[in-house]
Amino acid sequence: MSLTPNNKSQKLYTLPGDDVRQIMWRFAERFDLQMAVQGARSVARGPVARLVADGARNSHDWTEAKNGLLKAFDESGITSVFMDPEFGGFIEGPKNLALALVAFELAWVDGGSATCSLAGCLALAPIHERGTPEQRKEYMSRCVPAQPGEDREVWRGAFSLTEPLPYVGVDASMLGGRIRVSEWKDGEEPLIQVEKRGRFITNMDFANFVTAAVGSDDERIKGSCMVILEETDPGTFDRGTATKKLVHQLSSTRDPVFSLTVPANRIIGGYTIQDGVIVPNYSHGEVIEAVFKRTRVTVGLMTAAKLLSAIEPVIRYQRQRFRGGTVSAPGSPRFDLGLQQKEDVLHRLIDVWATGEAATSLGFEAARVFDEVDPREKERDAYFEANGISTGREKLKALRKLEEQALEFLKLAAEPEGLRDGARYEELKADRMVQFMLLDSQANVLCPACKLWNTGHGANVMREAVSLMGGYGITEDCPGFLGQKWMDAQLEATYEGPEAVQRRQLTVTMANRVFLAQFKNWIREMRSIAGKKPGSGACNLASAMELWLWTVDHLQVATDAEGVKLYKGQRQGVTFPLADALCWLLAARYQILDVLELEEKGPNNPIVAEGLEGYLNFFTDLCHVQSAAAAGEVGRICAELVYGYNRHPSWDGKNSESCFQPSDLAVLEGVIPGISGAAENYSDVVDEDFVPRKAGPCVRFDGYEEFARLRAKLDGCLTGSRLAKDRAAAALVDVMIPEALDYPE
Repeated sequence: MSLTPNNKSQKLYTLPGDDVRQIMWRFAERFDLQMAVQGARSVARGPVARLVADGARNSHDWTEAKNGLLKAFDESGITSVFMDPEFGGFIEGPKNLALALVAFELAWVDGGSATCSLAGCLALAPIHERGTPEQRKEYMSRCVPAQPGEDREVWRGAFSLTEPLPYVGVDASMLGGRIRVSEWKDGEEPLIQVEKRGRFITNMDFANFVTAAVGSDDERIKGSCMVILEETDPGTFDRGTATKKLVHQLSSTRDPVFSLTVPANRIIGGYTIQDGVIVPNYSHGEVIEAVFKRTRVTVGLMTAAKLLSAIEPVIRYQRQRFRGGTVSAPGSPRFDLGLQQKEDVLHRLIDVWATGEAATSLGFEAARVFDEVDPREKERDAYFEANGISTGREKLKALRKLEEQALEFLKLAAEPEGLRDGARYEELKADRMVQFMLLDSQANVLCPACKLWNTGHGANVMREAVSLMGGYGITEDCPGFLGQKWMDAQLEATYEGPEAVQRRQLTVTMANRVFLAQFKNWIREMRSIAGKKPGSGACNLASAMELWLWTVDHLQVATDAEGVKLYKGQRQGVTFPLADALCWLLAARYQILDVLELEEKGPNNPIVAEGLEGYLNFFTDLCHVQSAAAAGEVGRICAELVYGYNRHPSWDGKNSESCFQPSDLAVLEGVIPGISGAAENYSDVVDEDFVPRKAGPCVRFDGYEEFARLRAKLDGCLTGSRLAKDRAAAALVDVMIPEALDYPE
């Protein structure tokens, strides 16, 4: 099937529905996930939408009306999504994709409601990931909604990490909480005194327990840990002052104060006693690493949902802009098309839609990867235990060996099937630990990349969506609540670490040898796709990926004009832009792969098959548009980094040795008559009486020829991208949309 539209029958008739999205996002065969989506949607487009429409966002306080959301979460099944079946949940196995889908549905209407739901999962996550079996059973069971015949309160949790008053930071080494031994009788459980002040803590209005990060303030307790605090513990459980947020008002946020005495068995993950010292089994850093490694993905998808939710309201606004006036008669282009008579608004909306598709593809891929990583992490731990690997040094040594095997596998995978060592390839392919290394290297990049690009760039593009609504976009009753969503996106960009935190992590993880080896294979993959689907933008994307990879290799060995190494942790002017460029590439790649998934699986679904060609043509054009945008960003960033740290040559010294002297021009005059008369405009002519009109001789750097070739190739690969944008824009004029939004009711 050709992905290049050739006639009017291959157009986009309607906006993509659930059947299309289930295929693209890989849950068409998961009835449990489909039910979770429907449950979340019923809450989002019912109670949540009504609260927003009624002005509930105008209050900082957690009102009785807002509190009704908790019951709606329980009744719809949202609360149970995070729970394992043994504790009353209904989804077997990892829950990353499930939570991502629920957050996406809630954020489609309001980001605060999604945060309210996710915060309860975040409070349980330390217990789920690192808690003892007893802790998991105790708290997971308490947080499951009561079943028929049960008479008990549903517990809610909050998560308090590293934001001590008066600071608002995310440095995991700075803890505002401290613990001391309060009482320790022989043969009894030690009691510990916990002092903790939190800031911007979600769910505090109704939390029954808090998982808090604390550091030792007592020589009888080693290091740091996370501890569970309950509202009935002896001492002070002060919920604190309500945060005066401008955004996410459908979530409860306060600045709590805790001064509580709790038994030591509340230390998450348990502890041992060594020479009279309480030694937590997990430091607070080890706990939050396991938690935040996953939970940032859902936040990234919250912003992606906002972008896609803006498409229908903007189309409706554009078409109806001039209706109701005396100069716009029904049946006229002005009445039927409104603003869509003009190319500008269509092109700008295509940019919003393409960004939303790419952000969503990146986010859901990250969630799916973590669903694969989760069980293999347990296998890794079992592998360490079975082989007697216990110390940090031993684990690093074992992982280095596995890394070499993973690199060997990737090298074999890149070779033609008939030429590679098939037996060795199959052996490594079947090795669970080798495959874990591949997945883990991806997950370590995708998590911060999704959070960084979706919320950072996504918030900027959301502003564009609001601007397409004109003055209506910043009114309280704007269809689709676009103004509120734009504001909400600003907060989501800071959740679980602002942009700098994500870029710092990418600085390390994107330089991982296993990831870079996979990245090389992805370039070959895009080249192969381009050969089969020339209109997909895959060729353009592959060229951009090549340029980025060359730049990474170059900067890791290059120095600046002062001889200082360029690629290193504190050289954030180098590493951070490279991280940004990578995010653009990843988002565009997964967008293309989602469209290929739809092409492969779509014919098997009778509902999708009917309009499949139209969907494929439109989504493929969006891919081309987004790949071109990614290529532009990558080309600009890489060129600045490769050339920008060299000092520009000047007219004095040896920099001018290769320039023409007046005597040289006299000789050339005999060959090229008139050249001396043009000396004033000649690029590299040096004369003590002549003042050139530029900074110095033209820049020439030996060894940069390959970069220049790749950059020129990338620019040429943009061929056809604007035609794709024209086609996609034209589709917006004809696509059918519902008579009205399905929210608020």
